[in-house]
Amino acid sequence: MISAKYNETDIHIGDTVRVHSKVVEGDKTRIQVFEGVLIRLQGRGENKTFTVRKIGAGSIGVERTWPLNARSLVKIEVKKKTAGVRRSKLYYLRDLTGKEAVRV
Repeated sequence: MISAKYNETDIHIGDTVRVHSKVVEGDKTRIQVFEGVLIRLQGRGENKTFTVRKIGAGSIGVERTWPLNARSLVKIEVKKKTAGVRRSKLYYLRDLTGKEAVRV
């Protein structure tokens, strides 16, 4: 199973994660939370990135990618561990709708 480590948190493909990232708007900063399924880990070392997919309003899929060592990342929480995913990239979730799209 493909995994990565952010601070002390182990993340694996298929986990449901909450990514807390810092957003700067003008002179104000705030923490934005993005919750979804981890569908991709890519790269090595400094270039490692991860992609999280969620189902947004109107059943539209939203994907967001961050570098694992980005300064804007505050923390990554693992909400639900996966039972056992047999794929390294979960791109097939893009074609699914409803509950199927968030169950791994």
